Amino acid sequence: MTKKNRRLFLAFGIFAFAASAVALTLSALKSSITYFYMPSEIAAMAERPGGAIRLGGLVETGSINYPNAAASTGKNSLVEFRVTDGANAVKVVYAGLLPDLFREGQGVIVQGRFASDGALLKADNVLAKHDENYMPKEVADALKEQGLWQKEEKGE
Repeated sequence: MTKKNRRLFLAFGIFAFAASAVALTLSALKSSITYFYMPSEIAAMAERPGGAIRLGGLVETGSINYPNAAASTGKNSLVEFRVTDGANAVKVVYAGLLPDLFREGQGVIVQGRFASDGALLKADNVLAKHDENYMPKEVADALKEQGLWQKEEKGE
């Protein structure tokens, strides 16, 4: 084997090793990626996402329901509500304690997976705003894009 052939095989081996490392890294990261959607984006999809997602919007007024009202103070109380962006809404079911500032008409991001029938989102985590002026950036940007942002911000 000539030196030229050895260098060619070495270069090919290094390239194959690097390509394999990149492919394995991307494959591992793919399972942990959580995409952000608004209710209108979900409604426009022919099929619901199969993996974990984040859904952002506003808690629809009048949609909060505690099916087990007597047990709503327990550690794993069940709550149903709808997340809306003004045009569409997605029904969410969550078992657990809600953030103290969770209420109707406020910004929220829920993380979870759709049920097998795609009718509702089973939330694992619920994030709510933390003061009077805060709304999650993803939610605010999406509402602004759709022309649904109604709050005037200082400095803009």
